[in-house]
Amino acid sequence: MKRKERYEAVIDYFQKNIPEAETELLYDNPFQLLVAVILSAQCTDKRVNLTTPAIFQRFPDPQSLAKTDFDTLFPLVKSISYPNNKTKHLIAMAIMLIRDFNGEVPMTVDELVKLPGVGRKTANVITSVIDKQPNMAVDTHVFRVSARLGLTRGAKTPLAAEKQLIQHIPAELVHKAHHWLILHGRYTCLARSPRCAECGLQSLCNHYKKSLS
Repeated sequence: MKRKERYEAVIDYFQKNIPEAETELLYDNPFQLLVAVILSAQCTDKRVNLTTPAIFQRFPDPQSLAKTDFDTLFPLVKSISYPNNKTKHLIAMAIMLIRDFNGEVPMTVDELVKLPGVGRKTANVITSVIDKQPNMAVDTHVFRVSARLGLTRGAKTPLAAEKQLIQHIPAELVHKAHHWLILHGRYTCLARSPRCAECGLQSLCNHYKKSLS
């Protein structure tokens, strides 16, 4: 199967089976999503969603978050992985939003990565979810699923995988494709024990074919 045909088949499957894919993080505005995505690094969305309501109630905007201190915010973050760093990042992020961006979450990757706690993956999530920009955030699920399905070839880093996926997925579908791959990896194409019997992409999956040999 040619690579173009492989992409077309995978996209067709997801469009039919997960037509309205979206983030599982709960948020009401760009600032809340930014906080949630920073907290989600190496942490489950489920845990983040249990944690953020108290944070959002206490700190509903960058102004209130920028004014707090570590000892006040930490108890609300401590159930999340790496709570010390993330507490510091959230406060510093809010301060920079006020100082450099008039309290508004910027909508370019180059600007977002200037914020403490925000790397390329986080910036791609924010711009694709909020603004539907054709930016592909490659987390562990996207990296694994895209390799197993043969969408990426020889990609050794998330950035290399991102470049390959962006090259072959239509720009208007990239923001959805990010969630398709994440959800598939989260619930079907698991890292250690993939649920191949439940997967509708068996015929396209290199990993599945190897497991049969």
